[in-house]
Amino acid sequence: MVKAIFKKRVLYAETDKMGFLYYGHYAMLYEIGRSELIRDLGISYHDLEERIEVMMPVLSLQCRYKLPAKYDDLLSIKTEIRSRPTKMITFNHEVYNQENQLLNTGEVKLFFVDMITNKRISCPDYLNQKLDSFF
Repeated sequence: MVKAIFKKRVLYAETDKMGFLYYGHYAMLYEIGRSELIRDLGISYHDLEERIEVMMPVLSLQCRYKLPAKYDDLLSIKTEIRSRPTKMITFNHEVYNQENQLLNTGEVKLFFVDMITNKRISCPDYLNQKLDSFF
């Protein structure tokens, strides 16, 4: 398993009339978590697209709201890859506030597409090599 934690403060512009983080922004938090986890491996989405011409479209997103995040909360976005990717990669997310209360959980599944042929492919060797020490 590989995991990363990234901190982000809830901005006023991200809240609804009740002062809570707008529900649609959780997908953005998941994107931040995925991007930072990949970056922690020593690569980036940009590397995947530019160097090996692979993109990763989202196949599904599941989200579970437990408690609201509020304006000015300092969130910890915990992101994990719990199993080695095959033709698909699954990211599990947990969002906590500064009191370490679990606010939200999510699961995002993405697949790999060769940008030249526009066809689904297995996890690229480039990414698999970065994950070897975790699985």
